[in-house]
Amino acid sequence: MHPTNGLQISIQDPFMRRTSRIFMLVFCMPRLAKRRIMKESNPMSPHSIPWLFAVAFLFGGVKAFSSATQSNEWPRHRGDPALNGIARSELGSDLSLQWVFDTGEFLKSSVVVAHGLAYVGAESGQIHAIDLKSGKEKWSYKTDMAIEAPPLVEAGMVFVGSTDGFLYALEATTGKLLWRYETDGEIMGAPNQAIRPKSKDSVLVVGSYDNFVHCMDLKTGKALWKFETQNYVNGVPTIYEGKYVVFGGCDAMLYVVGLEDGKIVRSVEVEAPIAASVAVADGVGYVGNMDRAVMAFDLESAEMVWSYQPKSFPYFSSPAVTEKSVLIGGRDKGLHCIDRVSGNAIWRFSARGRIDSSPVVSGEKVVFGSMDGKLYVVSLKSGTEVVSYEIGEPISSTPAVVNGRVIVGCEDGKVYAFKTQS
Repeated sequence: MHPTNGLQISIQDPFMRRTSRIFMLVFCMPRLAKRRIMKESNPMSPHSIPWLFAVAFLFGGVKAFSSATQSNEWPRHRGDPALNGIARSELGSDLSLQWVFDTGEFLKSSVVVAHGLAYVGAESGQIHAIDLKSGKEKWSYKTDMAIEAPPLVEAGMVFVGSTDGFLYALEATTGKLLWRYETDGEIMGAPNQAIRPKSKDSVLVVGSYDNFVHCMDLKTGKALWKFETQNYVNGVPTIYEGKYVVFGGCDAMLYVVGLEDGKIVRSVEVEAPIAASVAVADGVGYVGNMDRAVMAFDLESAEMVWSYQPKSFPYFSSPAVTEKSVLIGGRDKGLHCIDRVSGNAIWRFSARGRIDSSPVVSGEKVVFGSMDGKLYVVSLKSGTEVVSYEIGEPISSTPAVVNGRVIVGCEDGKVYAFKTQS
């Protein structure tokens, strides 16, 4: 696949043409013709990007993963501000069901965990706070429309976006509404939290189907800035080096904007719409797109490091990034493990259904769900199955991993909590 002229996406495979057409109609709308060509603030690097990346990997790789969450909490989607998908809690070699909580509605939202509570949204528009030990509901709060986005827990508050276009701030222990921020479109991804480098205030950034990424004050919900793209923004904005916000969307662009003021730093054309979130490590952004590719981009130079294209299927999963590998689920029913430096395949695990669930790495294991109704735990080293549990209904959400436990929402409307033992 070669870069297009910025207005068209060239897809040769008949299946991919049908799939991408459906995605564009349902998720993106045909607005690519309006795309503005964003000028880069810095010239392209003259150096060899793979060589620079290899050096960063050898000498700075561990630093990218030092911000992973505590082992007893999973307060944000993908675990950390860079969305690396790394859990500090170790998983055992079995899955024992502890409890099941029924929301009563279709469920796509992913679970987050903090302060002994699991939080999840539902099609009913409710966000539920569930006691982690008993599986009993502590409180719920109802928004006006369905919640498909994962929540975020920070500073004693829980934040969640709804398809009614509002981002809600609730008291984490009671569910009391503190404030809400209005956008002009559905919110399908979780907010991310960061401290602005100059202002030193705690802020939230969130994407919306109004084509904007919004930044607001965490305590008050006051708008600080918003950045306009040319189409819907589905995923979670990524925080990079505490100074930048990285995200993609349905305009087939990858953006880097300033966290302080929301001004464009640079942009990269990625050839096709992005349905999920970008993971960032050592100055490289990793993302799957709708044109069957997983891509790595140097965020300083805006150059592509590598492109992985094994089959003609799109990626709705967000990648997990370890020191040596990138892991991502595909609609080819495979979990792909890719070498971080070369972009070559290390291994592929085959499920019986497509994998839209984003994998979470826990020590030497990887956990994820599949549309075949199973929760899988596989070896990070070899990709062989360690254990699986057949729930029997599709799993498109991302698991939360805390204290040797896995908590995951299923499309049957239920939240399942599993305990693992070595």
